[in-house]
Amino acid sequence: MEYKNVFIFVPLNFKSIPDSKIYMKKCFRSLLMSNSKKLFMFTLALLSPLSLFAAGESVPSIGPVRLEFVLFGLILLGVALFHKHTFWVAVTGLAVLLTFKLTFDPGFHLLEHLFGTTPFGEQLMDKGLRQGEWGVLVNLLGLLLGFAILSKIFEESGVPDILPNFLPDDWKGPFILLIFVFILSSFLDNIAAALIGGAIAIVVFKKKVHVGYIAALVAASNAGGSGSVVGDTTTTMMWIDGVSAFNVLHAYIAAGVALLFFSWFASHQQDRYQRIQKDATPNTRIDWIKIFNVALMLAGAIISNILYDMPALGVWIAIVIGAFFRKVPWKEVSGAIKGTIFLLSLVSCASLMPVDDLPRASWITAFGLGFLSSVFDNIPLTKLCLEQGHFDWGMLAYSVGFGGSMIWFGSSAGVAITNKFPDDRDVIKWVKGGWHVVAAFIIGFFALLILKGWEPADNKEHKIINCPVPGCPMGKVPLKENLPGTVSYLELIKKPV
Repeated sequence: MEYKNVFIFVPLNFKSIPDSKIYMKKCFRSLLMSNSKKLFMFTLALLSPLSLFAAGESVPSIGPVRLEFVLFGLILLGVALFHKHTFWVAVTGLAVLLTFKLTFDPGFHLLEHLFGTTPFGEQLMDKGLRQGEWGVLVNLLGLLLGFAILSKIFEESGVPDILPNFLPDDWKGPFILLIFVFILSSFLDNIAAALIGGAIAIVVFKKKVHVGYIAALVAASNAGGSGSVVGDTTTTMMWIDGVSAFNVLHAYIAAGVALLFFSWFASHQQDRYQRIQKDATPNTRIDWIKIFNVALMLAGAIISNILYDMPALGVWIAIVIGAFFRKVPWKEVSGAIKGTIFLLSLVSCASLMPVDDLPRASWITAFGLGFLSSVFDNIPLTKLCLEQGHFDWGMLAYSVGFGGSMIWFGSSAGVAITNKFPDDRDVIKWVKGGWHVVAAFIIGFFALLILKGWEPADNKEHKIINCPVPGCPMGKVPLKENLPGTVSYLELIKKPV
């Protein structure tokens, strides 16, 4: 069936996607028939803590732990246990969590949480006035669906089919591919880099890709963006908040060490599992129009990210323009929609957590945030760090960026690539096959700490010297005269005020 003159909103309309209703009904029926008891018990587990409390003036807690964290922990546990039904677990968890917030938290206002207090029209006109979670959610929605289309166009362009002529025939082939994804992610969104790498892997490995190598593709895309202010959403947030691009760049020390480590093991895993295709597919012709469309989408993402902090907008403008030259593979949207809603649900759950403060800025805190980002959205974590100030921004960028690679749903790139490899949505399988990613994170972090040390830097509000923020521990700290080299952070915080 051909699609002609399709507008941008068509893929979001289920009526225009062939067999989507039948597909959703089959999924729902399969869910009820195969795992109804398990999911019923999971829902009861989510609801049971609520029965212990009655509505009151304060938000209920179990000891010092607010109940939202208990519910969020159960949601993450459900995602890990019911890996074949992660979509329903996340959606159910979000519904229960929202019900809890609306019922028990008198200070929670849903519209304010989503859209802030500034008039929405002003937020659309001025990116600096943007508030609430709507921007993050809309951007993720547009990127995941848009880049699903991009990766399919790239896969059909013929480029992956001729790459075996240029890649080595042994383990060095997959090794070079990971390096390519790393470099690509330094100036592109990590979702795009991971999906392009996945599209190439599907072709050159004849659809037999080891889970450890898939984890490595995600890790390479997240590592590549960690040292660039245009390579990842978190680093772009730092840049907007006044962090110099040079104060993020040294994240590449950790990312480079980690890349070499996990790429070695992942490449050998893949080579043993399925060796790279030796020769290019016969009679392959490159469709240069499709290559142009891919380049247009990537350029749109970069330009709109710099100008408007909304790369998804540029991607979809490029998709509409490209539709005049080649048919758009809209079917990819129906394949990516469940994974997209899953990620949006998890990100929304994370944004509902009452995390108002973090431990004092230190390398230990940054290291811990790396592991936390594997299960907790790194965008609110980065926002808190920027509000708190005095972090080593390169070390933090590496931790919250690369840390999400350790579990498949820890980053948007992981969720996007598992839309192509749904059988690998298994936490145990992912960690077992991608153990080298976890080890690489630790090795890379301490390599950076040993070589560079902990070097906090300014952002827009917080300054290392004479911080103007009331109550900041760095306030009224004068620069010590005649001190050779860089002022030590420990010397500053120990100096009496």
